[in-house]
Amino acid sequence: MSETGEENIRHLDEMTCLLYLERQLDRARGLEVSAHTQECESCRTLLRALERETRLLTRAMLEDTEPLPSRLALFQEAARRSMQWIWGLAFGLAATGVYALYTQYIDPWQQQLEQAGFSGTNLLGLLIFQSPFWKGWQSMITLLEFLALATLGGLGVMFLRRRIRRRSALALVFAGLCTALMMPAQTSATELRHADRVTIAKDEVIHSDLYVAGGQIRIAGTIEGDLLVAGGDVEVSGHVLGDMLSASGQVRMTGQVDGSIRGYAGNITIKGKVGRNVMTCGGDINIDRDATVGGSVTSLSGRLSLDGHVQRDVLAMGGQANISGFIGGSAKVRSDELNIDSSAEIKGPVNFEGHKPPQVSDQAKLASPVQFEKITHGPNYSNPHYYVWQVIWLAAFILYGLVLFALMTPFSQEAVKSAEQYGAAAGLGVLVLFGVPIAACIACVTVVGLFIGISTLFVWSAALYFAQIIVGTVVGQWLMGRTSDFWPFVGRMAVGVVIVRLCTTIPHLGGWIKFVVILWGIGAISLAVFRRFQPAQATSAPSTPAVQPLPPTTTVGGPLPA
Repeated sequence: MSETGEENIRHLDEMTCLLYLERQLDRARGLEVSAHTQECESCRTLLRALERETRLLTRAMLEDTEPLPSRLALFQEAARRSMQWIWGLAFGLAATGVYALYTQYIDPWQQQLEQAGFSGTNLLGLLIFQSPFWKGWQSMITLLEFLALATLGGLGVMFLRRRIRRRSALALVFAGLCTALMMPAQTSATELRHADRVTIAKDEVIHSDLYVAGGQIRIAGTIEGDLLVAGGDVEVSGHVLGDMLSASGQVRMTGQVDGSIRGYAGNITIKGKVGRNVMTCGGDINIDRDATVGGSVTSLSGRLSLDGHVQRDVLAMGGQANISGFIGGSAKVRSDELNIDSSAEIKGPVNFEGHKPPQVSDQAKLASPVQFEKITHGPNYSNPHYYVWQVIWLAAFILYGLVLFALMTPFSQEAVKSAEQYGAAAGLGVLVLFGVPIAACIACVTVVGLFIGISTLFVWSAALYFAQIIVGTVVGQWLMGRTSDFWPFVGRMAVGVVIVRLCTTIPHLGGWIKFVVILWGIGAISLAVFRRFQPAQATSAPSTPAVQPLPPTTTVGGPLPA
């Protein structure tokens, strides 16, 4: 205390008042201060002022964020309202890009698949589950159906348990589920034959699918199912009611196949009747003048000779294509050479892509002149569509980066920081860029790893585009400086992506630049993922200096008076 005034009143100092407010004084000293403040107006005013300051400081320390000034708050609200038209423009560009992508790529590709005979509603089911690749899929489908129904049933019970109050309704649901599970599955039989020389006699009938493997194979009988054959020399002169799948050195089909023919061989000759489509891949493919194909023909070969009768379209790619037969639909050929003889008749349009114009006989019967397009390597800079597509792809990249940055802001910032470690990102990028697809393809071989492999390939493909966005953000930060705010971060990403996309369009160097960018970016993403899953190391607490004990006659407010 301090003495002031003529009456020598002992007033409290600020330190004593603060210790009193913090409850740091002993009981006797606290009672003495409390009694003094009730009698002394000056000390009471000082105590209230210190209490008010202490309360304000405590409240300021407990606040997480300091409120923005009024002008900054109004600017932030105006910027938030103005972002609505930006989002509308971004999604409009995205819709335009999706429509252009569908019309330019997906729809023509789907039409080509329909021309090739894949006209089913589900291409994956048509290729795998409904084709003669492996009839054992039916058993696997039964297991998958059981697991799917069990999962759906569990989810239904979890979501509807609050609404299903009566036990009778719950019993009805489980009864329906059990009935679906107890439905009998379709059974299919398969016969397997393998030897150096396999022969199916003319009067022999196989009442199921037939798998044949051998050096020399002769099929003269009747196959009521599908025929899957693998051998060195294969000749089919009988009747196959299903499809024919072949992987052989030399194949000759002089009989009848009611379904489709799909296969690979060094030399394929078709002289019989095919009810549906032909899709072949080989060195030399010959469709004889006596052959009839009820559907379409898809060929990938070194040399194609089409002398027979094809009811629908022809899609051919290879080194040389010779057409002297009948084509009821259109013909689309991409090869080095195309020769159309005098006996050829094509009812639909003919499109040819090659290095030199086709050789067309004057006596050939064509619905329209051949549309020739010379194969050019690299982009066509004189075509305005090239620049339109570049703008569409640029908008798609920026929109993709905006969505990813909004959904994964901390991870995106970590990936950008990882990209600044050039050596580690490049080394890990080489491993991930080439190792992940190889491992995913190996996993797809097994049934258990099919879903994992396909999912990994999908994520890997998406990461290739995200890698370019990460590198673009690094370039933007080089030019405009680093930031941790969201919209400035997005702005740097947009500027960097524009620069990266412009660099990838440079002739002769754009492809290499794009490869380096993808390698660098995917390595940065992998490094960020690795650090995310790496366990954090516990840091040891710093040692505190030893506190010397106070003397026995000392209190918090100071030594006791004598």
